[in-house]
Amino acid sequence: MADVHEPEIRSYNMSRIKGKDTKPEMLVRKYLHAHGFRFKLHDKKLPGKPDIVLPKYNTIVQVHGCFWHGHEGCKYYVVPKTRTQWWLDKINADRQKDKDHERENEKYIS
Repeated sequence: MADVHEPEIRSYNMSRIKGKDTKPEMLVRKYLHAHGFRFKLHDKKLPGKPDIVLPKYNTIVQVHGCFWHGHEGCKYYVVPKTRTQWWLDKINADRQKDKDHERENEKYIS
């Protein structure tokens, strides 16, 4: 099945997908701030630049998108019908990076 968009339009659409300040991340940040928690955002000193870092509590909060991180059993995680193997490889690589960063960040949390 061919892509329904021209390459220029697809490129533009993909460039609009954000990595920071996403709606779920903003909801979590708003909740934390309203309940008195103060935090750092995307701390470059930590592996994987976690979304939210609560230094006072040595805690990291990652807000993962269901599609990009392959949440099994989630209604938002659907493998695309085109270039399926490429997408599966990418999503599996994201999952592996998540595990690696989690393992490395345990040193910070401990």
